[in-house]
Amino acid sequence: MANVAVIGAQWGDEGKGKIVDWLSERAEIVVRFQGGHNAGHTLVIGGRTFKLSLLPSGVVRPGKIGVIGNGVVVDPWALLKEIETVAAQGVAVTPENLILADTASLILPVHGMVDRAREEARGAARIGTTGRGIGPAYEDKVGRRAIRVCDLAEPERLGERIDALLLHHNAVLRGLSAPEVKREELLDAILEVAPKITPFVGSAWRVLHEARRAGRRILFEGAQGVMLDVEHGTYPYVTSSHTVAAQAASGSGLGPAAVGYVLGITKAYTTRVGAGPFPTELTDATGQLLGERGHEFGTVTGRRRRCGWFDAVMVRQAVAVSGINGIALTKLDVLDPIDPILVCVGYEIRGKRYDYLPPGAALQAEAKPVYEELEGWRENTRGARSFADLPAKAIKYVRRIEELIETPAALLSTSPERDDTILVKDPFAD
Repeated sequence: MANVAVIGAQWGDEGKGKIVDWLSERAEIVVRFQGGHNAGHTLVIGGRTFKLSLLPSGVVRPGKIGVIGNGVVVDPWALLKEIETVAAQGVAVTPENLILADTASLILPVHGMVDRAREEARGAARIGTTGRGIGPAYEDKVGRRAIRVCDLAEPERLGERIDALLLHHNAVLRGLSAPEVKREELLDAILEVAPKITPFVGSAWRVLHEARRAGRRILFEGAQGVMLDVEHGTYPYVTSSHTVAAQAASGSGLGPAAVGYVLGITKAYTTRVGAGPFPTELTDATGQLLGERGHEFGTVTGRRRRCGWFDAVMVRQAVAVSGINGIALTKLDVLDPIDPILVCVGYEIRGKRYDYLPPGAALQAEAKPVYEELEGWRENTRGARSFADLPAKAIKYVRRIEELIETPAALLSTSPERDDTILVKDPFAD
């Protein structure tokens, strides 16, 4: 049986939460391996809606273990608030079902302050971050300034760690004419929160290593999407972590052979939050209809998502750079009333045809979609649980997408409810 990595194959918000929840019934351990509390997953289970950011989706299921891996940057206050929120919904998160990697880096209040001050200074050129400090926290990680979870066990050394941190960040804040961070206030805040999260801390890589040796199924849960990857995405309009499937290994502490099957999640159309290129974006009535039918608002920020036609060129590129074995196509039902339906099969940039999205920001901004027109089905697909329940034209749409992205569909989702899922191929059985 294969361990499975679930990643977004677009710009995030593809519906990973529901798919991870659906797959978690077949897994024993669910691992978050990158990102922070800037990414949200919405789960609808038995009429109850759970909105998760840091917690692995598996924690809402009894008997599952959730792991926050070393590749995640963790805001301890946000984590505790999320634990309290799901507890109020009847889900107990304890050290028995949640493990926080001791080598994960912390997001501190100074990171959010720097993040927001920089975005403000950029003005119209802002990237569109959530302002939660994810980028600055990753910068500290690679700059070897980060305070990690394991540092909380050595309070006597925290002072010198904070000095090194503020030497950098207060200089940045001064340069941006923003208020500086006071050392003692930050130290007191860290010392106050530390004992609240230390019960969850453990050697995540060891837990996962032993689980793999014992043959326990592991599900790796990604955040955001491949086209937001810091190297492979639409740079600089990207997140600050690696969102590709390879990060599932390094962000959890396991080797690449631990991931047997990569499932890419993609909507039947395209959305994006924040700034950056979006060749198939629709600003007309059709774009508005997609947003309304798809309830396209960010789980974390509440920001309205930009909507457009399915971009097969972009998804095919995501498939290639992330080694995706199969896709889960979500929100097929949103397209029910639309006819015709357009699919992007190429780009025109400065008079040249492209079958991939070039890396230069200027070229990306000028990309004009080349469309193929497909017939809409104008029938209800919401709640369908087998191919037999789908209209023939909807099946034809799915098959054409498979051809264009050169990858088969493993799952189809026809509503936010977990059981409204059509299984074509079980990723765990690969």
